[in-house]
Amino acid sequence: MKSDWILDVLTDLKTFALSNQLPQLAEQLDDAALVAMAEIASVQERKIVRAHGNKAASGIHSGEIGTSEIA
Repeated sequence: MKSDWILDVLTDLKTFALSNQLPQLAEQLDDAALVAMAEIASVQERKIVRAHGNKAASGIHSGEIGTSEIA
């Protein structure tokens, strides 16, 4: 995933904050990491939907119903 680098940066910043007695900043960086993960996942989901067209998003099935024959 191309966006993973931002999570690494946030982790490094949190490590720095904890090492320098900045616990509130470390907590905020945890929150920022959660937001980043959610947004990255959302972007990836939109890319998948675009790649598969609107049928994947709308639940439309292109197969025919009742085409099997009983002998």
